[in-house]
Amino acid sequence: MQMPTDSDDPTVPGSRSSASSSDAAQCSAAAPVVPRAVSGLGLWLRDLVIATAASVFIIAFLYQPVRVEGTSMLPRLENSDRLFINKFVYRFASVERGDVVVFHYPRDPEKSYIKRVIGLPGDRIRIDSGQVYVNGRLLREPYVPADYRDDRSMDATTIPAGSYFVLGDHRSISSDSRDFGPVERSLIYGKAVFVYWPARDAGVIR
Repeated sequence: MQMPTDSDDPTVPGSRSSASSSDAAQCSAAAPVVPRAVSGLGLWLRDLVIATAASVFIIAFLYQPVRVEGTSMLPRLENSDRLFINKFVYRFASVERGDVVVFHYPRDPEKSYIKRVIGLPGDRIRIDSGQVYVNGRLLREPYVPADYRDDRSMDATTIPAGSYFVLGDHRSISSDSRDFGPVERSLIYGKAVFVYWPARDAGVIR
């Protein structure tokens, strides 16, 4: 087999010693090889930073975790349940009848209450032996089991503009608009949307 001579080498003119020197220079100039483990760690740290930033954004601007204190929203919400409230939804949507909302207690804004919206601004609310009437029609309330009802009554009242009539689902023990009156819209700061703990109670709040 014919061995290539210096002139047969298409890349390096001259002697073989020159070619060796050139090859060495090319090798020394090549970029260092990054170990796969180091590269993988960098990607993991990047993903962790992105996930943390996204979580902070969601909690700060969209959702907030809160803990239920009390049993006035039984049977759906139990004492010490952990849930997320949406703090952003009412910037674009109206408070609706049936929404479970979190608000500052009108008589002490340092405290927060969670109740269900029953009456909207302009509605006429009347309660007769535990039965709620909205604008003269009986309100169907499947979220209040028979064992949680009471026989309280309330004379008809019209809900002022910019205010909402709220009740607890556990009517027999709840302190709500029957006691402290309608809640102003400015006091409502979130809609309860999802229970995340304990696992047995996890799910959408309806």
